[in-house]
Amino acid sequence: MLVIPSDYRIIKRVRLPLLIRGRFVRRDNRFRVTVEIAGQSVAAHLPNSGRLTELLTTGRPCWLAEFDDPRRKTRFDLTLVEYADILVSVDARLPNRLFAEALDEGRLGPFVDYTSFEREVWFGESRLDFCLSGPDDVCWVEVKSVTLVDDSVARFPDAPTARGVRHLKELVAAADAGERAAIAFVIQRADVRCFAPHDQADAAFGMALREAARAGVGVYAWTCEVGLEEITIAERVPVELM
Repeated sequence: MLVIPSDYRIIKRVRLPLLIRGRFVRRDNRFRVTVEIAGQSVAAHLPNSGRLTELLTTGRPCWLAEFDDPRRKTRFDLTLVEYADILVSVDARLPNRLFAEALDEGRLGPFVDYTSFEREVWFGESRLDFCLSGPDDVCWVEVKSVTLVDDSVARFPDAPTARGVRHLKELVAAADAGERAAIAFVIQRADVRCFAPHDQADAAFGMALREAARAGVGVYAWTCEVGLEEITIAERVPVELM
């Protein structure tokens, strides 16, 4: 059984709060949107800095979580959107929790031999999401949230990410030092047959990902089963780097 650090509480199954249905109106800035709930326009927090262009279109049905917290600037978080008869999670905070949950349940084949982990551990100039420890070695893992799908191919990123390139370079440094390293793409939707880098959005990231794979960094991708009550990592899908 995986040993979970005391500061990393896992809720079995990432359960969602009671959600309210609405319709998307517009994106006001990077982290704020306007939605319509019961005929009224309200502001909501968008927990995702990606472009989400194909998802955030006017009139699209969406689902929001409501919070009674006077410290918040908005009462709502935009959590899910409906797209082509499926639900897509747009909360970029969830993949690390989903990854940890799946680790705890032994559902991530490439990592089943690791017995404990730390989160947000410094390596070089970056804090990587996970450092897994096992009887024989450690594995450094960076987790990325994916929402963009084009013709059943999940793509990352949907905008240039210098931070993502830096993380890949740190993973390569770990591999060069003789330690195991991996990047895990958590695709927050189910309508996917494979994963590939989105070179049109960020050619530098695509190049860095291929170089990392050649250097021995593991590249993995999983879909998610997304519902109105919970989200869970579902199936591993092939990664295409050609």
